[in-house]
Amino acid sequence: MSLTIFTILPLKTLVIILAGTCLAGVVCSLMGTFIVRMKLTSLGFCMSHAAFAGSALGLALSLPPLWFALAFSILVALILGPLTEQSRLQPEIILGILFSLTMALGLTFLNFIPDSALSSTAMSILWGSILGISSLEVWYLAILTFSITLIIILFFKEFQAIAFDRKMAEASGIPTRPFYYLILFLTGITVAFSLKLVGGLLIFALIVNPASAAYQFFHDFKKILIFSPLFGIFFSLSGLVLSFLLDLPVGSAIAIVSSVGFGISVLFSPKRRKG
Repeated sequence: MSLTIFTILPLKTLVIILAGTCLAGVVCSLMGTFIVRMKLTSLGFCMSHAAFAGSALGLALSLPPLWFALAFSILVALILGPLTEQSRLQPEIILGILFSLTMALGLTFLNFIPDSALSSTAMSILWGSILGISSLEVWYLAILTFSITLIIILFFKEFQAIAFDRKMAEASGIPTRPFYYLILFLTGITVAFSLKLVGGLLIFALIVNPASAAYQFFHDFKKILIFSPLFGIFFSLSGLVLSFLLDLPVGSAIAIVSSVGFGISVLFSPKRRKG
């Protein structure tokens, strides 16, 4: 496979691929700004494997995997918030437990997929399959991206306060619980709808890496919210090109490019030079 595929693909298919890639980069990176700032990076791991487990169950039942991925991601979000607060355990501990459980369930469900657990359909939920994304799924991503952007704009002060210090935000009179739960809920939805592009095993890279790169260059939260999606788009498109050049799964290529991009951002970070 090479870049010539861009010239032989129908225009409609090419537009769907590029639009889906850019939208996934934007929406994952937007949620990543909160995940990274709140030190919930394990949430990306956990949500991605929950969506992976849901997709695998959907395939095993010969039902639409997207909706099962969405259900599992939302279920993890609903469990995580109350369980973290009521058990008085750190979120990382709960995430670690849920991560191992959802990973085990996903691999178990793969064994029940008709025909073969190594079928192209099954592997696409692991590593991503950009050529299999549909126009409807792109519309879902577009609506999700618009909705999350609008929510962040409307409640920017609340989200900013919670992201930097939840206890201080509570002391200031901000009802932090609904917004904290909303971050978990939106992250779950984002993972589910981006699963087809990046794959369940590597989607956390698209959530964490662009946002982490943006944090290397900026202190202003507004700038981070602007540049994190830009990094997400760049890493996603670069990964897409790399996947076609080297015949790699698109999820693997995006993870490689975004990781290298983060490494470069650390090397050239103004924060590092000041340190």
